[in-house]
Amino acid sequence: MNATFHDALRAGQCFLFDGSTPTVLYERGVYINRSFDEANLASPDLVEAIHGEFRAAGAQVLTTNTWAANRMKLQGYGLAERLKEINLAGARLARRALQAEGAGWVAGCIGPLGVRIEPWGPTSFEEARACFAEQALALMEGGVDLFVLESFADLNEIHQAILAIKETCGLPVVAQMTPNDEGQTLYGTEPEWYVAKLAEWGADLVGVNGGTGPAPLLDLLKRFRTATACPLILQPSAGLPRMVDGRYLYMASPEYLGEFARQAFQLGARAVGGCAGTTPAHTRAMQGALRQERAFVEGGVDRPLPEAGAASVPRAEASAFSRKLSDGGFVVSVELVPPRGVGVDKLVEKAAYCRDRGADTINVPDGPRAMARLSALATAVIIQERVGIEALMHFACRDRNLLGIQSDLLGAAALGVQNVLAITGDPPKLGPYPNATAVFDVDAIGLTNILRQLNSGLDLGGSRIGVPTRFSFGVGANPVAVDLERERARFRYKVEAGAEWAITQPVFDADALFRFLEFADPFGIPVIAGIWPLKSLRNAEFMANEVPGVTLPPALLKRMARWPSAEDQLKEGLDIALEIIARVRPAVRGLQLSAPLGQVELLDTLLDAGVGRG
Repeated sequence: MNATFHDALRAGQCFLFDGSTPTVLYERGVYINRSFDEANLASPDLVEAIHGEFRAAGAQVLTTNTWAANRMKLQGYGLAERLKEINLAGARLARRALQAEGAGWVAGCIGPLGVRIEPWGPTSFEEARACFAEQALALMEGGVDLFVLESFADLNEIHQAILAIKETCGLPVVAQMTPNDEGQTLYGTEPEWYVAKLAEWGADLVGVNGGTGPAPLLDLLKRFRTATACPLILQPSAGLPRMVDGRYLYMASPEYLGEFARQAFQLGARAVGGCAGTTPAHTRAMQGALRQERAFVEGGVDRPLPEAGAASVPRAEASAFSRKLSDGGFVVSVELVPPRGVGVDKLVEKAAYCRDRGADTINVPDGPRAMARLSALATAVIIQERVGIEALMHFACRDRNLLGIQSDLLGAAALGVQNVLAITGDPPKLGPYPNATAVFDVDAIGLTNILRQLNSGLDLGGSRIGVPTRFSFGVGANPVAVDLERERARFRYKVEAGAEWAITQPVFDADALFRFLEFADPFGIPVIAGIWPLKSLRNAEFMANEVPGVTLPPALLKRMARWPSAEDQLKEGLDIALEIIARVRPAVRGLQLSAPLGQVELLDTLLDAGVGRG
C-alpha cells in the first residue's frame, strides 16, 4: 500500500516531483493564447498521457494541470464557471496516470491569483483566501494527496493560500516562492525570511521554483538551511526561454538538470523537480540523482537483493589480481587511457613495458573526463589477449541504462575480463560533448550490488543466469572529498554492497590518506593508493583546478613552481611521487600508478619502489 506523503516525508524520504505539463502542452500544439488548464476538458487524453510520461520518467509526485485554474485567472478566458470541472478533471487525470504507472502521489497545483492583494492592491485577504479555498475544495474532491503552491512572488498572497488549505483540510502543503537571481521575491523579501515564514505558517515542504535557471537556486539552498529546519524543495526552470523559429524554447539540457539535482540532494534538499521548460527528459535525468541519493541514504539499490542462485566464486579464484590481494600480497597497477581511435599498437607496447617492469595489472579508465575513446571493455580484452597481463576495467554508470549495464558486464565475463572497478562516471559537461545525455540509472553503490548479484548467479530481475560470473570488483574512494562525512558514508555502503577492494583518487597528501585509512581499515577490504607523478607545473595546476576529486596541497604547487625548466619540473614531480610512495606503501595494499601523458618510461623508479626493488 502506498504510504501517505506525510508518512514518507516524516520517514526522511527524498522526492522527485514532475516537470512542466504546460511546457509539454505548448510543444504539442496548445499555444499561449489558450488556457492550458482548459486542456483538462478539451484534450484530456493528451494531459493524461503527459502525466504518464512524467511518471514513467521517474517522477514520484505528479502535479495537476491546474496552476492557473483559479477564478481570477479563468475569468480572463471566460471559464470561471467551469472552475470546478477543470480542477476535478485535473486531479482525476493525474490520478489515472499515476495508477497506470505505479505508486506515487498526486499534488493539487495552485498558483497566484494574477491580481494584487492588500496592502499592495484592491483585493482583500478574505477575497484571496476565498478564491484559494474554492480551488482547493475542487482539487480535494478530485482526490489529491497534497497541495503544491507554486510561483508566488508575494509572501502575503501565499500566506492566504496556506490558510485557505489549512481551513479546508489536513493535507500536506508544499509552498514555493519564485526568486530573482539574488534570491529576493518581487517586493524585495529576503530568502531567509520567506522560508522561515512559510515553515512557521505550517507548510510541510518549503522552497523555490522557477527563476532564471538551476544555478542560482543551489546558492539559495545553502541560505535556506541556515534559516529553517523544514524540509526543502527546489524546482528550477530550464533557464530563460529563447525565441527559435517563432517558438519559445528553454535551453538547459536534461543532463544539466540531472547534475543540478545531484548537487541539490548533496546540499540537503529533500525534493527536486522542474518548472517552466522542463519535460519528461529532464525528469528522467533527475531520476538518476534520486537513485544516487537513495543509495546514499539507504545504502543500496531500491529493493533487497534476492538470495543467491548459486554459490559465489571464492575471491581468491576470481583472478590473479584478486588472489594476490587475498593472499596478503602487494599489488601494482598502471593506468593506461584507451586511445581516441582504433590504433592500439602503442597501447599494447606500453602495456608490455609495464608487464616487464613488474606490474600486476593494467588499469583501463572508462571514458575519463567524459571523453569519447575506445571502449574500456575492448581495450581490456586487447591487453589481456595481446600482452598476457590482466586488465582492471573501469565500468561507469554514466553511459548505460540497467539493461546495458547487465549486458556489458555479462559480455566482459564471457570475454575473460574479471577485474572491475565500479564508478559512477564524470558528467558529460566535463567533456567535449556537454549536451550528451547521461543515464545514471544507478551510481557506484548500485553497480556494486549488481556485480555481487551476477556473481551469485542472478540477473537484475532475480532470474538465474546459469554459471555465475566471477568478477573481482572494487570501488573508488576519495580521502580528500569536500564532504568527507558523505564520502565515508558512501564508502561504508559500497562495502556493505559487496566491494572487495578500493582504489583511491591520486594521493598528494599522505596525512589525509592516513586519516581516511583509520576510518576504512575496520571494514576489512584492501585499499590501493592512487599515485600520479606530476610532469610539469602546468600539469600540477591542471590537476589542482580541473580534475574532479583531486586536491593538490599549495606546498606541492610551490615546489613545482620553483623550477624554471621542464626537465627540472619533471624530476621534482617524480621526487614528490617517490616521497609519497615511501610514506604510504606500508599502510596500503597496493599502488595504482598513472603514467603522465601515457609516458610509461617515466614510471621506472616508481615501479621499482612499488614492487619493492627500490
